[in-house]
Amino acid sequence: MASRPPDSAPESVPLLRRISDNARTPDRVPLQRRVSGEGVELGPDNANSKMQQPPPSSSSRDDNAALRLWGAKFALTGVSAMTAESVTFPIDITKTRMQLHGEGQAGQQVSFLRAGSTIVQKEGFFGLYRGVSPAIARHVPYTGTRVILYEYLRGRFTKEGEKPSFLMRLGMGFTAGGTAQVIAVPMDLIKVRMQADGRLVASGELSKPRYSGLVDAMRKITAQEGVVGLWKGSVPAVQRAAMVNLGELATYDTAKQMWLGTGLVADNVYCHVLSAVCSGFFASLASTPADVVKTRLMNQSGVYKGSIDCFVKTAQTEGVRGLYKGFLPGWARLGPWQLVFWVTFEKLRHVTGVGTF
Repeated sequence: MASRPPDSAPESVPLLRRISDNARTPDRVPLQRRVSGEGVELGPDNANSKMQQPPPSSSSRDDNAALRLWGAKFALTGVSAMTAESVTFPIDITKTRMQLHGEGQAGQQVSFLRAGSTIVQKEGFFGLYRGVSPAIARHVPYTGTRVILYEYLRGRFTKEGEKPSFLMRLGMGFTAGGTAQVIAVPMDLIKVRMQADGRLVASGELSKPRYSGLVDAMRKITAQEGVVGLWKGSVPAVQRAAMVNLGELATYDTAKQMWLGTGLVADNVYCHVLSAVCSGFFASLASTPADVVKTRLMNQSGVYKGSIDCFVKTAQTEGVRGLYKGFLPGWARLGPWQLVFWVTFEKLRHVTGVGTF
């Protein structure tokens, strides 16, 4: 048997290695995919492969980022609103009792301190928090929608680098507030009724509160009055919310720019406090008559035909002062509410990097 030449073995190794290396080079790999600008082409050796999706466009990524930003703003608004509502709710229920006191009777007035002390004496300290759950639940969709919608409209209808006029701010605040309240009317209705129950029980008109809580109230109202019953008094409620935000959002936005323009304060907590005080006063001044009408319509059972009828009857029976029942506690509540809300909201936006309002 002839022996192999001694020099043939060393050459065989490089040859096999070259074959193996060439098998791994791109030109020897079966064509699987060729991605073109118009789609994906499958090669002959991979005809049954799944189509490779083109990468997302930059506009799609921008849209997703914008949605996440607005979502973050909405969440921060909800947290800030719930904080403000929890702190100021006792003032709100006292204001509501003042507005319902002496309804339909001339000259029936009660002071803020008297109304508050009566609640504590007859219902205990926690009577000041009756109806707090629907109040807090209301502010998540309500305040979240109105503030974010106002900010969106401000950016949508003003050019970059320009500031909207005061009249435009009034219109944006009016629109944002009315739109948000349409969503929040059921929670507002339940809050008013639960706040009124304590007074009715104390006076003997009811043996016990009509509702044990938020879910119970929603179930009973729907069963007795239908789904539409959850929107009873929606017209004055929307009117009141539109007027509140006409005064609140427009005034806060304008006051903030005014204070920053003076150079006396920077965009910090001092500026936010000063702007919130101005906002609370003008919001109360613009909205109290609508607030009185809304409260009475939501709590009534056939006394008034509508918001205009309620407005006229209140003015005729109780005078103009009747339309401003609860103005001082309303301002006393809106002032601190605005203060807590705007300071918390602006601080959270700064900490999370969302940017100032």
